[in-house]
Amino acid sequence: MLSYLAAALPPNTSAAARLIALQCALRMSRSRQVQLPKGLLRSMRLDTPRPWHELQQARWLHIVPEHTAKEVVAVELLDITLLEQAPARPDRRCAAQWALRASSRARANGALPQLASLYLAAHTAAEEGTGHSEADPMARACGTDPATLPHVLMSLATTGLLRSWRTCQDSGDLRWTWRGDGEHELGLRSAPPEPPPGN
Repeated sequence: MLSYLAAALPPNTSAAARLIALQCALRMSRSRQVQLPKGLLRSMRLDTPRPWHELQQARWLHIVPEHTAKEVVAVELLDITLLEQAPARPDRRCAAQWALRASSRARANGALPQLASLYLAAHTAAEEGTGHSEADPMARACGTDPATLPHVLMSLATTGLLRSWRTCQDSGDLRWTWRGDGEHELGLRSAPPEPPPGN
């Protein structure tokens, strides 16, 4: 889904808007409707109007004012190809929860480190705790330029999320080692099942 959104959203879409788009895409119903709890947005530090305006201006979603309650933002996703990209809803809901866990340690640093940590986690082999990616796809997925990535990776290393990282001189690829127990730190241990709606 990160790769799909990298192509579907305008290149100048901010990291904050991309994080919201990801949660919307993973939590949508079959009719492309979604209600995001405002408490979730506050926990992600994304409870500001600007990212929503970006996604509306990109014609990627429409906020449904009559269904937006005090504690919920209701939207209709306008990207009709989303359902072709996404797995079944239970798998998408698990992926949405995993994305929250994978980005949680970088929340204090802002939306870009949050999205970068999610991208890194998605491209890390849990058994070895190592990963690699070309700089250009990572930059597109994070809504930034490749020259910014070393600064972001340095901040993630400083906060203890990464043990090490480097740029390969011959290819320019990024390589990193996750800190700690790979499966635990990457949020890959299974979470308890969510209760059925209405219970």
